[in-house]
Amino acid sequence: MRRIKRGHRTRIAVLALVFLGLGVSEPAESAQPPQGLNAASAACSENLGLLTCSHDQIDLSGGALGLATRRVYYALPQGSPPAGGWPVVLMFQGSFFNAELCFQGNPIEPFGAYYQVLTVEQLLQAGFAVLAPQTHVDGITFWDTDIPPFSFAWDLAPDHALMLAIFAAIEDGTFGSLNPKRLYATGISSGGYMTSRMAVSYPGKFKALAIQSASYATCPVGPLCLPPAPPKDHPPTLFLAGLLDPLVPLWTVQAYYNRLVAKGIKTQLIVDALASHQWIPAAPSAVVDWFLASP
Repeated sequence: MRRIKRGHRTRIAVLALVFLGLGVSEPAESAQPPQGLNAASAACSENLGLLTCSHDQIDLSGGALGLATRRVYYALPQGSPPAGGWPVVLMFQGSFFNAELCFQGNPIEPFGAYYQVLTVEQLLQAGFAVLAPQTHVDGITFWDTDIPPFSFAWDLAPDHALMLAIFAAIEDGTFGSLNPKRLYATGISSGGYMTSRMAVSYPGKFKALAIQSASYATCPVGPLCLPPAPPKDHPPTLFLAGLLDPLVPLWTVQAYYNRLVAKGIKTQLIVDALASHQWIPAAPSAVVDWFLASP
């Protein structure tokens, strides 16, 4: 494992698929900590529309499954951690966009990138640490979760090896004082399917999930999604979706949501009627509120 010192990193902006004309909403005001919460102050700032949250990065490798080197970007709230360590949110990047972009974004970038960073900012303000692991090839690919054969043989997936390494690093203090008993996950598109994978393959690990523009862990991106019955210990799950999403049709999200409702699992679906395949403006406050409701 190689630790890389703190500092602002060169932004990697991959603009693939912009020609699809996917919607980007107008920016909301920078989110504030929930009232009445003894929140830590996040190290985030905005300059000429660019919202940046300071962060570190660590390369993980090795482990029982022979993990190839994978980078994890992370940010901790300012101040002293609570007893047991900071609660942890894993934020899974979407396809083709480096995970470091979870910490830098502006309103003109596609896929609601600004709202993704606002979500990070609010999480930090609310006292959550944020870890953003990269996909293969320095973050310019996608997650294994819905790619055969890994979709149904997860133990063979390189991303499973990554998850085991992340869990171990949280436990041993590699990222600082984190609480391994308070894990949460969120992500968009391929990262949203990966968020669902946390419920399917790591039972009892996560307190709550928030899935943006995605459906069940094994469903391919697109309209061909028939979610199976979820595990009985599926964490409370918030779904965020755009009504105009051409890549992950709303009905595929609703199918997953309906499965959770039928099983009596706590869930909520927020649909933005003007949004496409993107982080929606409601995400920052909605994700934080959802996670705070599952301590």
